[in-house]
Amino acid sequence: MSIVKINAITAGPGQEAELERRFEARKHAIDGHPGFEGFTLLRPTKGETRYFVFTQWADEESYQAWRAADTGHSGDPAERKKVAPHADLMEFDVVFEVKGE
Repeated sequence: MSIVKINAITAGPGQEAELERRFEARKHAIDGHPGFEGFTLLRPTKGETRYFVFTQWADEESYQAWRAADTGHSGDPAERKKVAPHADLMEFDVVFEVKGE
């Protein structure tokens, strides 16, 4: 069964639009990586201030191979930190999944 990685990102003050723009600009950068199953960026609306970057993988090995390749991030690390000064990674196994038709 798949695994899910959720990166909870706090946007820097006034940096929400820039954070979204950056994810939009590279939303297909991970396509085709072995074991990659999907990506979703969630914008906070009510009761939450963090963005959630939801990725789904076939297995832990696929995720770790992607991380080792460092294909998920680009640009100056200091500039990334300005836009998103804090992030927490949450990790889950998929127990079951239901999708609409």
